[in-house]
Amino acid sequence: MTQPAPPTLPLDRYIVVVLMRGLVGHDRSPSAFVVYLWLWSKSRGEGRATIGASLQAIASETGLSKSSVQNAVRRLLWRKLITPRRDGPTTAPIYEVHEPWKRLA
Repeated sequence: MTQPAPPTLPLDRYIVVVLMRGLVGHDRSPSAFVVYLWLWSKSRGEGRATIGASLQAIASETGLSKSSVQNAVRRLLWRKLITPRRDGPTTAPIYEVHEPWKRLA
């Protein structure tokens, strides 16, 4: 039996051309790029603005350590690329994923 092809993900060119260079090159935080890409694919990539995920879930899905994900989330918050919201003190955050470059167009 052949495996079905994985679904495609139309990726905004800005993410690869500008954001990757900014996070990986300038900020020296490749983990922030990986986390943003994962959050974006699970939210905006599926037509939603938000995604609920714990740090551990993001770490498991991306292959990063939990501390790397924590640092990446801090960097993304600083850059205003995500906004987390919590429904309670023990619930996983719901991340709103921003695409600030789209406001410029």
